[in-house]
Amino acid sequence: MSTTSPLPAPGAPLQHYVSTAPFDLQSVEAMTPEQSKVYQASQLRLMWWKFRRHRLAVVSGIFLAALYFGILICEFLAPYNLHTRNMDYIYSPPQQVHLFHNGQLVGPFVYGRHMTLDMDTLKRNYIEEQDDVQRIRFFCKGDSYRFWGLIEGDRHFVCPPNNGQLFLAGTDRLGRDVLSRIIYGARISLTIGLVGISFSFVLGIVIGGLAGYHGGLFDLIVQRIIEVLQSIPSIPLWLALAAIMPITWSPILIYFGITVILGLIHWTGLARAVRSKLLALREEDYVLAAQLMGANSSRIIGRHLIPGFMSHLIATATISIPGMILGETALSFLGLGLRAPTTSWGILLTEARSVSVIAFYPWLLLPMLPVILVIMAFNFLGDGLRDAADPYK
Repeated sequence: MSTTSPLPAPGAPLQHYVSTAPFDLQSVEAMTPEQSKVYQASQLRLMWWKFRRHRLAVVSGIFLAALYFGILICEFLAPYNLHTRNMDYIYSPPQQVHLFHNGQLVGPFVYGRHMTLDMDTLKRNYIEEQDDVQRIRFFCKGDSYRFWGLIEGDRHFVCPPNNGQLFLAGTDRLGRDVLSRIIYGARISLTIGLVGISFSFVLGIVIGGLAGYHGGLFDLIVQRIIEVLQSIPSIPLWLALAAIMPITWSPILIYFGITVILGLIHWTGLARAVRSKLLALREEDYVLAAQLMGANSSRIIGRHLIPGFMSHLIATATISIPGMILGETALSFLGLGLRAPTTSWGILLTEARSVSVIAFYPWLLLPMLPVILVIMAFNFLGDGLRDAADPYK
């Protein structure tokens, strides 16, 4: 039988009790350690847990991190110097790495080769000499180079055998190692995407943010400019912008010119995304509170509105970078972008513009492989970041 406290008499004051003990969340609602770990976790930790469940995104992130670390030490990773020519091995096909010779473990090695010329087709044929075992060297001295153009060095992660050659991806028409040139080309092709997206983000966030926050005539003008730019076909627009750059510019100036071109092309989509978000967020109460406190437009946009969907912007960036890389590759392949002696994946693919060259020397298409892998990795990474941006779904 339960007992209840008597009700106070009509008109009598209610008795209140206030505890002076410190507030303890566990005393209000008892939680297990597992529940406490989840419910008391920060937003960043929840996003990491959600991202970690996307296996392809995690693998893609590790792969891209390894590539971007590799461009810092590409001189060390490449077997040959960028400009080293092996005139006795022009259009040499990729060599196969072996571990066993005559049933015995020798370690990583390649067989020596000698070249014969087909007088009917003038094609060079390379025949392996099974008796010439050439062991591959690691952490060894090889071609000299200038690390980032500043420090002299000759140490390489992998080197060709003594008195031998190592062409894991074949050679081109000048006898240059294709693998070494792919490694060097990654420095330009991968960084141009980051520099280009940075330039695009500044334009997209500033122009889209002002258009979405203020609206009115400025918004109308910005939308018409975006519609005009998006209605122009990409290739003619690239042709027009690339023709502006003088041919007397140095490779460095051309590099930055290409990044500006790519940034001018890709800012429109981001500007519209930022505008649509700000049109909804500018009506929130915290924006009105900031206005009443005297905050100006730049502070409200930069400190209150943009951080509200920064995760969306990060996911957008990871998806936009592949477009930048493809744009540089296309421009260089068409001969409108970077030019020799600068090396990028697009410039390497210019060696394979002829059908006859592809038919005889298909390994010249190998620079296309890292382009495909990087674009797929960025897309998978973007999917994972987009899912992790809302960990409560």
